[in-house]
Amino acid sequence: MPDPVEVDGERLTPEDVARVAREDARVVVPDAAREKVRVARERVEAVVDSGEAVYGVNTGFGELVDERIPDEDIEQLQLNLVRSHAAGAGRELGREEVRALLLGRLNALVKGHSGVREVVVDHLATALNERIHPVVKSRGSLGASGDLAPLAHLALVLIGEGEADVESGTDTERLPGEEALATADLDPLTLKAKEGLALINGTQLSVGLAALAVVDAERAIRAGDVAAALTTEVTMGTTASADDAIARVRPHEGHAETARNLKRLTADSEVVESHRNCDRVQDAYSIRCAPQVHGAVRDAVAHLREAVEVELNSATDNPLIFDAADADPRASGTESAAVLSGGNFHGDPLALPLDYLTNAITELAAISERRVDRMVNPNVQESHLPPFLTEASGLRSGYMIAQYTAAALVNENRATGRPSMDNTPVSGNQEDHVSMSAQSAFDARAAVENATTVVGIELLCCAQAAEFLPDDLAHGAGTAAAYEAVRDAVPRLVEDRPIHDDIERADALVASGLLEERVESAVGDPLE
Repeated sequence: MPDPVEVDGERLTPEDVARVAREDARVVVPDAAREKVRVARERVEAVVDSGEAVYGVNTGFGELVDERIPDEDIEQLQLNLVRSHAAGAGRELGREEVRALLLGRLNALVKGHSGVREVVVDHLATALNERIHPVVKSRGSLGASGDLAPLAHLALVLIGEGEADVESGTDTERLPGEEALATADLDPLTLKAKEGLALINGTQLSVGLAALAVVDAERAIRAGDVAAALTTEVTMGTTASADDAIARVRPHEGHAETARNLKRLTADSEVVESHRNCDRVQDAYSIRCAPQVHGAVRDAVAHLREAVEVELNSATDNPLIFDAADADPRASGTESAAVLSGGNFHGDPLALPLDYLTNAITELAAISERRVDRMVNPNVQESHLPPFLTEASGLRSGYMIAQYTAAALVNENRATGRPSMDNTPVSGNQEDHVSMSAQSAFDARAAVENATTVVGIELLCCAQAAEFLPDDLAHGAGTAAAYEAVRDAVPRLVEDRPIHDDIERADALVASGLLEERVESAVGDPLE
């Protein structure tokens, strides 16, 4: 089992999200974070005792904000909120998506500005550690007021309603919420003032998906560098375009990182060295401009990573609870506690860079597909390569249709909408500008998956093209490891066969990180 992840509201990373979501790392809430939770709860209770009308504590929600709720109905208000907002549709979230959602909500609550009781925190942590996964409908979020509908489906299970998938060993059983909690000796929560709103108001679906997208996109980019390096070799290209002198005079960090990777991967390549003084002056853009294009994609993902790391460790519900000394004196509350209504639930800080990621990762797929074409296309490929990388071409089609699949995936990415540019007012026009950040996250993840497959297809074609290089020429250390990794998963194509299995295996080689591990072991250092 991986090491536990400490959840303190301050230091969660995309890698932590991936470890909890995919590797079932346990979560631990430190004492200092628990103390912040207790202090915030004391402030909420002081506000309730004061009798002042405070949004989310003793008022209605959205357009009903002006409706004052009597003290005896406050618990019913929170219960009604969760029930009424569990209005999702579409497919159910996958296992890793639910775990990312749980973790994000837990980390936001322990930051100490939401005002929930410690028992709420413990229920979320136990659900993760005991693998109790609420059934959550994926659609319904507008990204403001956060991811309301998906989080409400999560909260249903905490109050003993809804359904959850409960894992025991390798078995999974779907149970009603109360029975699911009982498997971990938990009682359903009776929500107190503000707790329902604190559970469902936030960007945790958007940021959980975005965190996974960051991890996967960075892996796809590194694999793209590997594929580009091997393509450069098998097409008798040059690595001169990756010289650090070029990067120094246009110092984008992503460009420099990609160029260094290409040089390291092809270091001591006899293939590259064999045509150092050939007549070709320049390679095609898809090879020559790999540092610039891959580098720009890297910089886009870095921008998203920065936004995700901030958002993971932010208080994103509304209203938020503060020490009165730290807030505007006109805030609601008491002499010691301030309650401020704002818009930290608005998903635009994620939606915009997520759409940027979709654009950027599509470019990674697009340039990869163009390199595939340069290997298989008899009109542009090098003379040592047979049409579509198969002997007896015409009788055989080889990897002809692999390029079709790559082209289809690139087209799908290009046709994907950019949700952050849309807006549909809701809640009687009280919530009149929304972000659509959750849809941006779904689209970005799909685009990353497609790009990963395209890079896998390029690696398939690279390995096949390598079969037609002179036997006496050795690859670079990194490209040799990449070739061997592909060949361990996919045999050389001789006779035509259904190649969907080849594509799936190459895709898995990239997505699992195994390609990266093999290459890094060969070159001796992590790729950038």
